[in-house]
Amino acid sequence: MRIHSQQDFWAGLIFLVTGAAFVWGSMSYEMGAAERMGPGYFPWVLGLLTAVIGIVVILKSLAFETAEDGRIGAFAWRPLIFIISANLAIGVMLGGLPSIGLPAMGLVAGTYALTFIAALAGNEFRFREVFILATVLAVACFVGFVVLLKLQFQVWPAFLGLR
Repeated sequence: MRIHSQQDFWAGLIFLVTGAAFVWGSMSYEMGAAERMGPGYFPWVLGLLTAVIGIVVILKSLAFETAEDGRIGAFAWRPLIFIISANLAIGVMLGGLPSIGLPAMGLVAGTYALTFIAALAGNEFRFREVFILATVLAVACFVGFVVLLKLQFQVWPAFLGLR
């Protein structure tokens, strides 16, 4: 059997493995039923659907020719490093690192850090556009999480003395 699209094959395999991991992980929780879901129900259903999508994509990659080449190119290390770093940065900014005495910097600073670091993953960086995007995201996060959902986030760095 020949793989016609490496991209689809590997994407399907990732979906299949991730879905199977969710199904397996949810088995230790109470399942419940559709009308009264337990904590394991949603991850089980979501994992099952993800695994089924993976199987369909794998079968498609084996059965159908694709118009484009479908081969996997070189691994993109730069985006991977900057996107993971951006997520780690917002986690540190929101919670701080008490083990080394680094205080939490708040939601606004974390959103700016996330946006600027993630923007470095692309091929070009335009400070003005990234700054505008970061500002819009910071306002949206503040309104969505703090004002509307009333989540208890530290919004500003503690040393500013603001909420």
